[in-house]
Amino acid sequence: MTPHRAPVRILVCDDHAVVRAGLLALLDSAPDIEVVGEAGTGEEALALAAKLTPDVVLMDLQLGEGIDGVETTRRLTSVPGSPLHVLVLTTYDTDADITRAIEAGATGYLLKAERPEELFAAIHSAAEGRTALSPPVASRVMANLRRPRPTLTDRERDILAQLAHGLGNRDIARALHISEATVKTHLRRIYDKLGVDTRAGAVAVAKERRLVP
Repeated sequence: MTPHRAPVRILVCDDHAVVRAGLLALLDSAPDIEVVGEAGTGEEALALAAKLTPDVVLMDLQLGEGIDGVETTRRLTSVPGSPLHVLVLTTYDTDADITRAIEAGATGYLLKAERPEELFAAIHSAAEGRTALSPPVASRVMANLRRPRPTLTDRERDILAQLAHGLGNRDIARALHISEATVKTHLRRIYDKLGVDTRAGAVAVAKERRLVP
């Protein structure tokens, strides 16, 4: 006779109320999963996690205003002695998003296109501290591990540091005594090397990898 196991206690964090409602209805259909709370912001997720002590937080990456899913994940997983695990559930699968989430402490990374049974299995894996990745995400992670991490030139690091201080192209050019066209050329190379397509993404990845102070 198989021993009865306690249901996995879940906190759902997603800034879209309709998505949360759909997730709650789906998770309620699983007999061994119990939703103990829902949050629409990162700040709310932190407060509820401290109060409800879930086993797993199902975390979206983009949370509108306030802290994003990566920063929320970092704060949740940095609590000393906490048995809590974070399972990212998102539509975003860029290299930068995956890297940032995993480096922040996420146990798993799932795409919202996955089948319900895959989500349920991933939740149980995460609750046990085992890595759960959507197949496309796993493929990208392995490809990135095999590919040497690109190194930035000294000039690219200089520009990235200025970017992290919030400077625009014109101010960066003035500070480094180069043309705006040169700044734009270096930025394109920086984006390619870091696997991002925005200034904010470049700064976020640079801080994750400690490329800038």
